[in-house]
Amino acid sequence: MKRRQFVLGSALAGAAYLPITRVWGADSARTGADLPARDLSGGEITLAKGDISDLARSLQGELLLPDSPRYEQARRVWNGSIDKHPALIAACMGAGDVMRAVSFAREHKLLTAVRAGGHSTSGKSTCEGGIMIDLSPMRGVRVDPTTKTAYLEPGTLLGQLDRESAAFGLATTAGTVSNTGAAGLTLGGGFGRLCSRFGLACDNLKGADVITANGQFVHTSETQNPELLWGLRGGGGNFGVVTSLEYRLHEMNPVVIGGMVTWPWKYAREVLDFYAQFAPAKPDMLCTDLFLRSAPGSDPTVSIVAVWSGPPAEGERALEPVRKLARAAQGTIAPTPYVRLQSMFDGGFPDGRKYYQKSGLVSVLTQPLADTLIDLFGTPRPYPLTMQLQGMGGAASRVAPGATAFVHRDALWDMAIITHWEDAAQSDAHIAGMRAVWARLEPFTKGFYVNSRYEDDVKAFRENYGDNYPRLVRLKNKYDPLNLFRLNANVVPTGGSS
Repeated sequence: MKRRQFVLGSALAGAAYLPITRVWGADSARTGADLPARDLSGGEITLAKGDISDLARSLQGELLLPDSPRYEQARRVWNGSIDKHPALIAACMGAGDVMRAVSFAREHKLLTAVRAGGHSTSGKSTCEGGIMIDLSPMRGVRVDPTTKTAYLEPGTLLGQLDRESAAFGLATTAGTVSNTGAAGLTLGGGFGRLCSRFGLACDNLKGADVITANGQFVHTSETQNPELLWGLRGGGGNFGVVTSLEYRLHEMNPVVIGGMVTWPWKYAREVLDFYAQFAPAKPDMLCTDLFLRSAPGSDPTVSIVAVWSGPPAEGERALEPVRKLARAAQGTIAPTPYVRLQSMFDGGFPDGRKYYQKSGLVSVLTQPLADTLIDLFGTPRPYPLTMQLQGMGGAASRVAPGATAFVHRDALWDMAIITHWEDAAQSDAHIAGMRAVWARLEPFTKGFYVNSRYEDDVKAFRENYGDNYPRLVRLKNKYDPLNLFRLNANVVPTGGSS
């Protein structure tokens, strides 16, 4: 089978997204008016109606303008606190559409956002007054069990990858919430419940198709344009729009030993002390995450999620210390389909709810950090708060810092805090409260996961990429000297602007 063939589901996904005829694209072309927009520096520009009509007619997918019937639906992203209005939304059906949209953005120097799954917490997958290149219609997975490879279109969600791979007794690292977009997670690094066994998601990315800022198609693999693949493995969307991803899959029983156990808050100190010693020494086939939760009107809790993906008998021995501690806990760790575990948190992260998140990487769960966490979560506050120590280590730590753009191989956890709310009037107060919480936790971190960063802080991004930054700049100079793709953990080209 050809490398870029996809399952029928890909075509069906696109069919569900678009009408048989491009009704809205045609409507857009008949608006009969120039359109105000914003350029790369945020300045006001005007797009000529003729140019807009030409773009609309060139696309297989839709071109949505603010007066298009489906615009309001299409501009929304997962995080409901993000409320931006692109001047144009190019809903792409394939790489050809992406090439045309990128060329249009470059020619007009338009502020450009790229949406794949749309799950960027910070809202970098959309923009105000620019163009959103929307890849969500491009959704599909094909697994080749002979080569143990998965081929994904860029709008694909993690649950699709997990389920299709599991059907063949295969798996790869793919996050912890199944409705997350695969492309964005992978390009930023990509944690998950198989991280210590198989490495980061980006470590398993073995090829990609990319539309660069000049509108050209480039394929990258470990043998073809390998330097670009190096940059995609943790360098985010800095170098172009990825229109296809190839993942290395691994043999794994689709039924694992896993689950979550939760203790009352009075056991918090005991659980944290246990986890600080147990997690760094556990075998690679056991992946664990630690959670602290608090909510108005209820007592805080502490939880451990464990997933053993190896031989069952060995798993019972590896899990024995957790089971012993869990005698005072609720919940079970038992044989469970892996795809079911991967969706266990989906209900807690519904689309459209308002979220705010902060995160940083941690190498040691020290006593002062444990003290701070216990104090923070034991203090009542008017909004829910969740902290996750998402496990890394193992195979992820044995990759050299310079082998991929993701440099933080000494980190054992990503420490992320997140809150949510419904009432927009509460946004400022909740965000301010979260920033105060993070001000106490950030000193215990070193570096951060680029997918969780809100601030557009070029200095912070430069420092975060460490010794890999000059190499990333060289790639940026080659593939995006205009810095068209800047709504990300931005690598600024030489002589370019942020």
